[in-house]
Amino acid sequence: MTTHAGDAERVARAALLKERIYLTFAALAVVLTLASHGHVRAGEAALTLLVTVFGTLSAVFTADLISHIVAHGRMMTRSELRHAVGTSFGALGAVTLPFAFLGVAGLGAWPVERALHAGAIALVVSLVALGWIAVRRIPLTWWQRLVALGAEAALGLCVIGLQLLAHG
Repeated sequence: MTTHAGDAERVARAALLKERIYLTFAALAVVLTLASHGHVRAGEAALTLLVTVFGTLSAVFTADLISHIVAHGRMMTRSELRHAVGTSFGALGAVTLPFAFLGVAGLGAWPVERALHAGAIALVVSLVALGWIAVRRIPLTWWQRLVALGAEAALGLCVIGLQLLAHG
């Protein structure tokens, strides 16, 4: 038997995972686009990624506000607003590695292209890890979990393939 508190916790976890997955896909597309252009400087790449990340999070947050008004016919309460901010901007942790890699490249210890490729790999691995977090507590068989994780990894690889096709 599930409790209301358990359901609320599951819904909150799902919202955070959804935002992290969405932000990770957006960051992956930008990192791959930057890598395909070549000769980009670390600072320019980091700024482009930063603007994309905050633009994406702002769009998600705005969508949450508007959908809440439509669904409930009222503005968010202070508690609901805090939750929405935490959910939207709590997703930032999902994209820290590409920024760290670009920082190392900015210090001259790594070529920017290598930092961008490493960032893309980290983001795909992050998608798989987020998928595992999503399915680990759900009563699925091992093969159902494998299918869910495989599908998410395939989607990440699809994004890479589409970006390479578009900019190749």
